[in-house]
Amino acid sequence: MSVQFIGYIGFNNSSEVDPTHGRQLDRDYVEAAAKAQEAGGFDRVLIPFGSSSPESQIVAAHAAAITSKLGFLIAHRPGFTQPTLAARQLATLDQLSGGRIAVHVITGGADEEMARDGDTSNKTLRYERTDEYLTVLKQEWTSAEPFDHSGRFYNVRQGFSAIKPTRVPIFFGGASDEAIDVAGRHADVYAYWGETHAQTRELVARVRASAARYGRNVGFSMSLRPIIAGTEEGAWKRADEVVERVRFLRESKGIQTSDHTPVNVGSQRLLQTAAHGYRADKRLWTGLAAVGGAQGNSTGLVGTPEQVAEGLLDYYDLGVDHFLIRGFDPLQDAIGYGRELLPLVRELVAKHDATRAVAS
Repeated sequence: MSVQFIGYIGFNNSSEVDPTHGRQLDRDYVEAAAKAQEAGGFDRVLIPFGSSSPESQIVAAHAAAITSKLGFLIAHRPGFTQPTLAARQLATLDQLSGGRIAVHVITGGADEEMARDGDTSNKTLRYERTDEYLTVLKQEWTSAEPFDHSGRFYNVRQGFSAIKPTRVPIFFGGASDEAIDVAGRHADVYAYWGETHAQTRELVARVRASAARYGRNVGFSMSLRPIIAGTEEGAWKRADEVVERVRFLRESKGIQTSDHTPVNVGSQRLLQTAAHGYRADKRLWTGLAAVGGAQGNSTGLVGTPEQVAEGLLDYYDLGVDHFLIRGFDPLQDAIGYGRELLPLVRELVAKHDATRAVAS
């Protein structure tokens, strides 16, 4: 098993601690972030999706045009584009980029966020739709002859794509039972937010069991916000500063961390961990999840580069073979990860795998 690193290209250089850029599209930042993460040795970068943000596939197409090796993980929400058309769009981009495209399928959890794009379905219905969507999408990619599909959500007559992708890996997230069933059926890589070792063991086992029911194997991607410094004390100080800064910004806007349970299971799991304190296991940090309501990728590993690398190796040993990492100063942190963190992790993984091979 090898390790892959996924970076992040938002649409500007903002983050939870510096939201002043808003959500407008900053082309200079997109280009600088793509080039920096290619130079830093990242395998892919995630291009996010939101109901009010720029369109992820178009941003990925631009970034692919100015790079030569960097892969792109395009966040994609099923249900708004017909799966046959989405398959051809992704296959076209895959061909134009030289096979550098993967897709991160985000079914969607919050009803109010989905409604902004006109989707008033409920969560259970959305996972059923995603299951069928991916079935049709993959058939469009692979079928050598026109095909028909009759389903609850999609009806295709003589569907066929003349353009086929080299290979577009499917990443998929969600911790509910419905999500894990769909992941087992369709995902090449199951993606989840950074959790404890015990939670990771449990989740890996559930997803592997789901995949086994369909005769499949699946990889695992963990999303983290590493905070590194020259000393462990300095790194935890930075983590505390992030918590205080986010708390201040939310209070200044009159935003209070909601007392109600988040609708998605992944956020519920993060908040359960954060309820026991901001530190878990060796160096898992849940401070941002606690003060921000566990909205998205909001846990991290804290320490020196060597300590964080060792922490990532622990998760690798539990079956995680992809790490999606991003910081709070997006561009500069990405440069720092490429210089200080990625080489250390790859060295540790190589030694770990060599030792395991000898032992076997």
